[in-house]
Amino acid sequence: MEFLKNVKFGQDRTSYHYEMSACTHHVEELVYHNLLEYNPSYLKDVVFICIGTDRATGDCLGPLVGTRLELYNTSLPVFGTLAKPTHAANLLDVLHEVYQRYHAPLVIAIDASLGNTDRIGFINVKKGGLKPGTALKKNLPEVGDFHISGVVNIGGFMDQMVLQNTRLYVVYRMAEIIARAVYLAQLKFDREKNNSLLQPDQA
Repeated sequence: MEFLKNVKFGQDRTSYHYEMSACTHHVEELVYHNLLEYNPSYLKDVVFICIGTDRATGDCLGPLVGTRLELYNTSLPVFGTLAKPTHAANLLDVLHEVYQRYHAPLVIAIDASLGNTDRIGFINVKKGGLKPGTALKKNLPEVGDFHISGVVNIGGFMDQMVLQNTRLYVVYRMAEIIARAVYLAQLKFDREKNNSLLQPDQA
């Protein structure tokens, strides 16, 4: 695929197709710059809320990412894994727990989404929160200071069935890329944080 077919630019969003060779790097850079923008003082705890369920292949992107993030770094605050999914039935409880445990955290929401045919396979990093369950007509609160979403299938008609019949390979590959990009961005952010803490002592 040509580069321009694999990247979409918007006012507050950049997205890359998972088959693009540099996709992981570009998503990592977007996440890193958002971490810096939303947490310039490094004082906020960074919390990941990975939304979805393992009961539908199209909706398991979030739990797959959460599980991989825990494998990369067990100390990362991750809510939503294959073992303990965060979904419509428990989202309010999870949000309550997050804001009880962390004071004014920086929340990064991760979820699957549906879109037009030419958008399938794109990974989006966007400022602001996402509205989980929109495709299934669920009224849930907006989640995240910024969010990452992956377009797993076409939306607009019989969305529940579409999610049930989404190719696991596409979701799995997107989850791999998102998890690795987020992990690398967090590592880079932590190094920057540690360097900033050392600055006064070096002066």
